[in-house]
Amino acid sequence: MPDENDVTQAAGEEPVAEAHVPDEAAAAAGFEPVEAEIVDTEALPAEAADAPVEDVVPEEPDWHDRYLRAAAELDNVRKRARRDAPLAEQRGTTRLARELLPALDNLDRAIAAAEAEEADTEHHLTKGIRLVQKELVAALARVGIEPFDPSGQLFDPHRHEALAQQPREGVASGTIVEVYQQGYRLGEDVLRPAKVVVAA
Repeated sequence: MPDENDVTQAAGEEPVAEAHVPDEAAAAAGFEPVEAEIVDTEALPAEAADAPVEDVVPEEPDWHDRYLRAAAELDNVRKRARRDAPLAEQRGTTRLARELLPALDNLDRAIAAAEAEEADTEHHLTKGIRLVQKELVAALARVGIEPFDPSGQLFDPHRHEALAQQPREGVASGTIVEVYQQGYRLGEDVLRPAKVVVAA
């Protein structure tokens, strides 16, 4: 029996190719045929084939890496706390001292006024007050706060507050000749500058 292609050739027609010929418009546009990929569903596990996309379990996090990061962060917090504790303590001491110093000044003035009275020549009351004052000054000294008297020193605007200038013979200009109110310092930090009179 003659082949179908042979019959077509005998009639003068060109043989028909068995492969699919793409559409002319698609071919002119540069598109090429793409073969569909065949997925063997039998090769997949039954759970994966049936499970929807949103039910896919995410990858397990790296717990060891997270532990190392948390431990490093905790260590940094501890170091920061050890570094900040002395600064916080000093700030608290400074604030307390600044609140107490005016009261200490008033105590000095009260003692001076009481000792100026002639009625009590023995000054029994003022002796007791003076003991309280000394205890208060000693308590401040135990935390590092001490008064300073800059008499005879050169004026320093960071440590002294000039109230007036007075000409003084035999004294160099800029020298402190009188102290109205003594200053206080905590270590190298000036809590309150001394109020002074400077030679002109």
